Amino acid sequence: MASLCRRAIFQLARTTRAVHVSAFRFKAEEKDMPDPLDHATGLEKAEMLAQLAGNDDPFDTKVVTRGPGTKDCPELVGSYFDSRMIGCVCEEDQTHINWMWLHKGQPKRCGDCGHWYKLVDRQPIKV
Repeated sequence: MASLCRRAIFQLARTTRAVHVSAFRFKAEEKDMPDPLDHATGLEKAEMLAQLAGNDDPFDTKVVTRGPGTKDCPELVGSYFDSRMIGCVCEEDQTHINWMWLHKGQPKRCGDCGHWYKLVDRQPIKV
């Protein structure tokens, strides 16, 4: 039995697989990679076109640093809808966010820090 196992292991160790290797040379002047804009569709293409036009945040997802935020000059928040939920980090080292709803035509004051926000119309990107 032991000799049968040794013989099987020896035969498995001796088997080799054929490996085919071919040389391939890529010349940039002959074949260029296609432009990603040509392959994009839908929202991805709209986002790429907005970025090419200079709008690096077409969907308003980046954090905005606060301005003066007074009642006469509130912080303007763009929205495609009649209302939007925003988060206010009142102090720089604060570990939580104060969430509130903004509605068009009604400036709102943060209850903790007193910073004012106002919702303004924003045109959606065209798909």
